[in-house]
This record gives sequence, C-alpha cells and structure tokens, in this order.
Amino acid sequence: MGVEMSRKIFLREIAFARSGDKGSNANIGVIAYNEQGYALLKNALTNDVVGDFFKDLGIKKVIRYELPNLLALNFVLEGALAGGGSRSLRMDAQGKALGQAILEIQLDVSI
Repeated sequence: MGVEMSRKIFLREIAFARSGDKGSNANIGVIAYNEQGYALLKNALTNDVVGDFFKDLGIKKVIRYELPNLLALNFVLEGALAGGGSRSLRMDAQGKALGQAILEIQLDVSI
C-alpha cells in the first residue's frame, strides 16, 4: 500500500480559456493543451470548484458541458453578469475577463 502524493498546479498550466456572455449568464470554455490535461480537467474542474471560485459574483447555478472532441469543458454561470452587457453596472458586464480569471484556479494533481 503506497502513499499517494499530490501537488497543486494552476489551471493555466494545462489549459487556456475563452469567455463571453449570453444575457445575464457567463459562458467560459476551458480547453486543455493535450489529452492528459483534459483527463485532469474532467476529474478536477467540477461545478463546485468553479462555483466556489466565482461565488462573489452571485452565481445561481453552474452547468458543465463536456466536449471531448475539443479537449474542452464549457461552463455556464447562471446569473453571473447581474443583468448582462446592457443592464449591468459591473466593470466586466460581458464576462470577457472571466476566462483569464478561471486560469488562476489551483488544482490538486497526483504525482
């Protein structure tokens, strides 16, 4: 029986991201650089992890879609934009910066 060890990595080490808006909802695509990175994403980047990271935005719900042919996950953050581009007073009312922000999440990976 061996001892399992892990270390923390930033999401940006295994993926890049793009984001935008659909009304009051933010949309974030996280794309792995390779298949190994995608396997890590599928296991570690859960709805709860993303929801906790963006909790200060007042998200109502996080929905995750898997796109294995693109080595990507797509997250919809319901209510994250407080009304959207034409109604919100937030600095990033269209969610363009959320893709960069998500890359700061730290994930535990086995070594």
